[in-house]
Amino acid sequence: MADRSEEKQEKLLKALIDIGQELASTFELKELLNRILKASREVFHFENAIIRLLDPSKDVLVTAAAYGYPEDATRREIIVGEGVMGRVVQSASAILIADLSEHSGYVVGISGARSELAVPLIARDRVIGVFNVESLRPCAFNEEDLEYLMILGRQAATAIENARLYEGLHKVSRQYRDIHQFNANILRSVNLGIYTVDADMRITSWNSTMEDFSGIGETEAVGRPLLTLFPTLQDEGIAYRIKRVLKHGTAERVRLAHRDFRGEIRFQKRRISPLKDGQKTTGAVVIVEDITEFKKLLDQTIQSEKLAELGRLSAGIAHEINNPLAVISYACQLLSREEPVEPFQRELLERIENEVERLATLTGGLLSFSKARECVLREVDLNEVMREVVRLVQYELTRKGIALKEDFSRLPLVRVDPNKIKQVIINLVINASQAVGRNGRVELASRRLDAERVEIAVSDNGPGIPADVAERIFEPFFTTKKEGEGTGLGLYICRNIINDHQGRLTLASRPGQGAIFRIELPVS
Repeated sequence: MADRSEEKQEKLLKALIDIGQELASTFELKELLNRILKASREVFHFENAIIRLLDPSKDVLVTAAAYGYPEDATRREIIVGEGVMGRVVQSASAILIADLSEHSGYVVGISGARSELAVPLIARDRVIGVFNVESLRPCAFNEEDLEYLMILGRQAATAIENARLYEGLHKVSRQYRDIHQFNANILRSVNLGIYTVDADMRITSWNSTMEDFSGIGETEAVGRPLLTLFPTLQDEGIAYRIKRVLKHGTAERVRLAHRDFRGEIRFQKRRISPLKDGQKTTGAVVIVEDITEFKKLLDQTIQSEKLAELGRLSAGIAHEINNPLAVISYACQLLSREEPVEPFQRELLERIENEVERLATLTGGLLSFSKARECVLREVDLNEVMREVVRLVQYELTRKGIALKEDFSRLPLVRVDPNKIKQVIINLVINASQAVGRNGRVELASRRLDAERVEIAVSDNGPGIPADVAERIFEPFFTTKKEGEGTGLGLYICRNIINDHQGRLTLASRPGQGAIFRIELPVS
């Protein structure tokens, strides 16, 4: 149970990081809501979820995004105070119902629902909507689910509010005469750094977050040439990008390491969009997001993975060293019993024994560095394990336009750790989806090789893997991904997991003909 809780915490942290990092680059409300639903699915594995936003003009809740709900349920508007969701908005507090059959006033969502969990979406001390999930099982949700969904709900509310604020910025930027009023009412309230410049690159607005980032107040900044205040923007390439936006009227994005006024290196995302009056570009708005803390969290996660794998490697090395050390120690003991032994020979033998003892102490420390979790084996149907993987990755693959084909043959039961096997298959499917890109195809297949072995195959129609890369693809820390996108441990860990199950993980690929990863496992 503790492992599941830690796993859920890790997935929640990753979901919060993903949503937070995309705030400066994804301002479309619908896209953000779908990303939030996807994150909730990855963390909680809910069968359904719905986000309803409050329409204050009519005092009703309107569906903004959903999955797993019938169309008639999503189409219906819920009055504030009506049903579970209406009461959540009215009270601004979460509601967890273990058994809906004992609860009156339930507004039907999914057919046969028995339990429900709903949390408010609160931004700037006001309720803007509700995040709701239901289940066909009674007591399907617990207090931990409520707590984690509240955390995700707070992040979701911030994302929704920022998306709405950005939409307002985009509309008002078309009307240059209203830009100062817009800055006064909207720009100061967002938690992103936002400033605008005119066609001559003079600062025309400067929000409070930019004051925090730069140490320069609004009064000092507005009206000044941008490059006079910040000459380093020339070397960082920001000035060039702003000029290009002013010239061509198309948005630009950039991620960079920026030295702030305190002399600290901060990692930032910047989005530069044109301000237009009709068809004419009259200025530019620059949105700055400081992602230093998010990057630190990502770096810590990557470092943790490296340290964990280093521990496993150290343990293996320690075992290999201990064997010859034992032989050397035994040989020294035998030689010391020989008569006669010259004094200088006895001194050498004592030195050898002391060094052997010292090395044994060092290898003991290496062994204590890593204590891997043992496999929890039980007899399972591998086809069912793969179907669970399909349910987990189907939404993401469909969103990317990737077709996922299933070709499962009848298999005998296999004694494995289902969670570890699932980890391997998910890793292979995700790698395949990244290789094929949009409109690609990934196939999951199973078959019985003989009386003692079964096989799982993950194949794709991607560009294939070059021979020189294929030779090293299972090595630790070897990766072809960009820096920060992969640790190079995924396939190495996958092979170790399969080896722990007395199986084999192999690759077959030719350039231009896709790739096939095959997992062979012994029958129970």
